[in-house]
Amino acid sequence: MKFRYAMVCSSNQNRSMEAHNLLKRQGLDVASYGTGSHVKLPGPSLREPNVYDFGTPYKQMFDELRRKDPELYKRNGILQMLKRNLSVKLAPQRWQDNAGDGVFDVVMTFEEKVFDSVLEDLNNREQSLMKTILVMNLEVKDNHEEAAIGGRLALELCQEIEGNESWEDTIDDIVAGFEKQHRRKLVYSISFY
Repeated sequence: MKFRYAMVCSSNQNRSMEAHNLLKRQGLDVASYGTGSHVKLPGPSLREPNVYDFGTPYKQMFDELRRKDPELYKRNGILQMLKRNLSVKLAPQRWQDNAGDGVFDVVMTFEEKVFDSVLEDLNNREQSLMKTILVMNLEVKDNHEEAAIGGRLALELCQEIEGNESWEDTIDDIVAGFEKQHRRKLVYSISFY
């Protein structure tokens, strides 16, 4: 493994965890995060989401929702998603609180506002190492089906990056090839640690 990857969505539940799971199974060095102020999961209605603090174990969320309404949370896929998540790591983590986790080479986000949050956070950090970091956004709707597709695309993209000696020299070609093959737009920026 040449590079270290971070997968980032809003709540570190669906899109980032699907990608984290796939990359981890393929042996890539990967972590995942969310950028929101809280972790939100669908509830009985749009006005009644289940809200948790980052750091709340996936197992605790799973047990609570299974007690609240097992049929609802099984039917909408939340219990299955949480079961997957707890097999990957203990709890959702917040990107803005991750400085102690070390540096990443590539950060993949799945929503434009998350991309913007990651870049803003990196720009606000002290950039003492002057080490480049590639931040990419692959727009993925926040539902289970799209997360599965987005996770596979993120894996393919990261494997393509991993296959190069230096992403800095090949990123334009990698992005152009990806966009042509998948007809999906990628946005990327380069920042520094």
